[in-house]
Amino acid sequence: MVLFAALTLGAVPSRAAPEAAPIRLVAFGDSLTAGYRLPATAAFPTVLERALAARGRRVTIANAGVSGDTTTGGLDRLDWSIPDGTDGVILELGANDMLRGTDPAVTRKALEAMITRLKARGIPVLLTGMKASPNLGPDYMARFDAIYPDLARSHDLLLYPFFLEGVLGDRSAHLDDGLHPNAKGVETIVAAILPTVERFLDGVKPGPR
Repeated sequence: MVLFAALTLGAVPSRAAPEAAPIRLVAFGDSLTAGYRLPATAAFPTVLERALAARGRRVTIANAGVSGDTTTGGLDRLDWSIPDGTDGVILELGANDMLRGTDPAVTRKALEAMITRLKARGIPVLLTGMKASPNLGPDYMARFDAIYPDLARSHDLLLYPFFLEGVLGDRSAHLDDGLHPNAKGVETIVAAILPTVERFLDGVKPGPR
């Protein structure tokens, strides 16, 4: 009888450890995030999520990109666009400010307000930078380009210096408007930013579900 009980207990399968919850990110930006004129499957958040999955990362990335959005517009919609339970934000805004020649002081103030609000909610931020077009002049370029590294330093953020790295100047990576990345361009952006995103994820822990 004892032997039978021992054999029976030994046959009970052990319970597997529960799988860790995926990290929930929000990609918050403009048309570069939204995937202007691209299918949803080719937009930056979806392509990045696939690339992370291929590297064994359990991450979901919500697409909170709005085409044409400025940093001021992003600030206005920040609170309702970033739901409770978000574990981290990839912040990509500023290109439309630059294209409109917005005073860099306005852009800086709006980005800093977004960062401050997210930090107050305990949500880590990966800041992605933008660079001014040379035709705006050296003074504007210097003031605008300094925004992102300055904010990263003052708020102790991980910075990806230029969101369009590897794409700018490559006509084959753009739509016919010459401004927005096509599907190939998005793949290039994701391949370039992936190591930085992984560094960011190493410091992000899933919150309570």
